[in-house]
Amino acid sequence: MTVPARQIRARYSAGTITVYQAYPPEIAAPALAAGRFVPPFKRARMTWIKPSFLWMMYRCGWAEKPGQERVLAVEMSRDGFEWALAHSCLSHYVPGRHPGRAEWARALRASPVRVQWDPERSLRLSPLPYRSLQVGLSGEAVERYVDEWIVGLSHVTGLAREIRRLLGAGDEAGAAALLPAEHPYPLPPELAGIVDADG
Repeated sequence: MTVPARQIRARYSAGTITVYQAYPPEIAAPALAAGRFVPPFKRARMTWIKPSFLWMMYRCGWAEKPGQERVLAVEMSRDGFEWALAHSCLSHYVPGRHPGRAEWARALRASPVRVQWDPERSLRLSPLPYRSLQVGLSGEAVERYVDEWIVGLSHVTGLAREIRRLLGAGDEAGAAALLPAEHPYPLPPELAGIVDADG
């Protein structure tokens, strides 16, 4: 089956979707203890959430990059996730989505959310011919994320390292069996248009 070039694939339930973030221990530990993000997490900074586990692994180097040693699975409300997409702007200019570059730049500055599509990753973290969505939250979106949308946090660093260990041992089947099951997210057509999704 051909995977659409820009499709959200995620682990989700009727009411929630799981996204991933990686942080240093000094941010992750208090967040896990509180079940939400607390200081030293900084609400004033843009925070990026990623529905793809393997894209998160690519970004954090299997939880070994400095400052990204703890990987968190964040279960958030689908209502919140879709609010973010509804209030987003693409991080790059796409002709036809806005009347011109100036209008796009104004929309980008005004939006509390930016979205971008980056190449999805294989089990070996090689780029694939289709893309995965990254969502950057700032301003009002960060406040809502921290205070309203998060249902729970779990620590998946051990999972990341076990998958990498199996890969290092040549057990690709065993590594693949541990991956979180991700499926195409049922994106409403109006949101698909906003984020330039095609599947």
